[in-house]
Amino acid sequence: MYVLTEVKSGGVYATKNQDGVKSVQVFESEDDAIRYLELLKANEYKTELEIFEVDAKLVAINCQTHGYAFSIISSNELIIPPSDI
Repeated sequence: MYVLTEVKSGGVYATKNQDGVKSVQVFESEDDAIRYLELLKANEYKTELEIFEVDAKLVAINCQTHGYAFSIISSNELIIPPSDI
Protein backbone atom coordinates (compact mmCIF):
# COMPACT_ATOMS: atom_id res chain seq x y z
CA MET A 1 0.00 0.00 0.00
CA TYR A 2 1.14 3.56 -0.72
CA VAL A 3 0.43 7.05 0.58
CA LEU A 4 1.71 10.48 -0.33
CA THR A 5 3.85 12.25 2.25
CA GLU A 6 5.28 15.74 2.52
CA VAL A 7 9.01 15.75 1.81
CA LYS A 8 9.85 18.41 4.45
CA SER A 9 7.67 17.30 7.35
CA GLY A 10 7.06 13.63 6.59
CA GLY A 11 3.35 14.26 7.22
CA VAL A 12 0.84 12.23 5.28
CA TYR A 13 -1.13 14.06 2.57
CA ALA A 14 -4.86 14.19 3.30
CA THR A 15 -7.90 15.91 1.83
CA LYS A 16 -11.17 16.82 3.51
CA ASN A 17 -14.05 14.47 2.79
CA GLN A 18 -17.71 15.47 2.37
CA ASP A 19 -18.12 15.72 6.15
CA GLY A 20 -15.11 18.03 6.52
CA VAL A 21 -12.96 15.29 8.09
CA LYS A 22 -9.39 14.92 6.85
CA SER A 23 -9.05 11.72 4.86
CA VAL A 24 -5.90 9.88 3.79
CA GLN A 25 -5.86 8.10 0.43
CA VAL A 26 -4.15 4.70 0.63
CA PHE A 27 -3.36 3.31 -2.81
CA GLU A 28 -3.10 -0.43 -3.46
CA SER A 29 -1.05 0.23 -6.59
CA GLU A 30 2.10 2.35 -6.72
CA ASP A 31 1.17 3.33 -10.29
CA ASP A 32 -2.09 4.84 -9.02
CA ALA A 33 -0.22 6.78 -6.33
CA ILE A 34 2.14 8.11 -9.01
CA ARG A 35 -0.80 9.11 -11.22
CA TYR A 36 -2.50 10.95 -8.33
CA LEU A 37 0.76 12.74 -7.49
CA GLU A 38 1.14 13.85 -11.11
CA LEU A 39 -2.43 15.17 -11.10
CA LEU A 40 -1.64 17.20 -7.97
CA LYS A 41 1.42 18.65 -9.69
CA ALA A 42 -0.66 19.51 -12.75
CA ASN A 43 -3.06 21.37 -10.41
CA GLU A 44 -0.03 23.31 -9.14
CA TYR A 45 -0.07 21.82 -5.64
CA LYS A 46 2.71 23.74 -3.89
CA THR A 47 3.95 21.27 -1.26
CA GLU A 48 6.56 18.76 -2.43
CA LEU A 49 5.24 15.22 -1.98
CA GLU A 50 6.71 11.77 -2.37
CA ILE A 51 5.28 8.26 -2.45
CA PHE A 52 5.79 6.15 0.65
CA GLU A 53 5.08 2.43 1.02
CA VAL A 54 3.08 1.66 4.18
CA ASP A 55 1.27 -1.06 6.05
CA ALA A 56 -2.46 -0.31 5.79
CA LYS A 57 -2.99 -1.42 9.41
CA LEU A 58 -0.57 1.25 10.64
CA VAL A 59 -2.34 3.88 8.57
CA ALA A 60 -5.66 2.83 10.10
CA ILE A 61 -4.25 3.04 13.63
CA ASN A 62 -2.68 6.47 13.03
CA CYS A 63 -5.84 7.82 11.39
CA GLN A 64 -7.94 6.65 14.32
CA THR A 65 -5.50 8.20 16.80
CA HIS A 66 -5.54 11.58 15.04
CA GLY A 67 -9.23 11.69 14.11
CA TYR A 68 -8.66 11.21 10.37
CA ALA A 69 -10.58 8.99 7.98
CA PHE A 70 -8.90 6.91 5.28
CA SER A 71 -9.87 5.39 1.96
CA ILE A 72 -8.23 2.42 0.34
CA ILE A 73 -8.08 3.06 -3.38
CA SER A 74 -8.10 -0.22 -5.29
CA SER A 75 -6.45 -0.60 -8.66
CA ASN A 76 -9.75 -0.47 -10.53
CA GLU A 77 -10.71 2.93 -9.06
CA LEU A 78 -9.82 6.34 -10.39
CA ILE A 79 -9.78 9.34 -8.07
CA ILE A 80 -9.02 12.93 -8.96
CA PRO A 81 -7.58 15.43 -6.49
CA PRO A 82 -9.87 18.24 -5.38
CA SER A 83 -9.52 21.39 -7.47
CA ASP A 84 -9.50 23.71 -4.45
CA ILE A 85 -6.08 22.79 -3.14
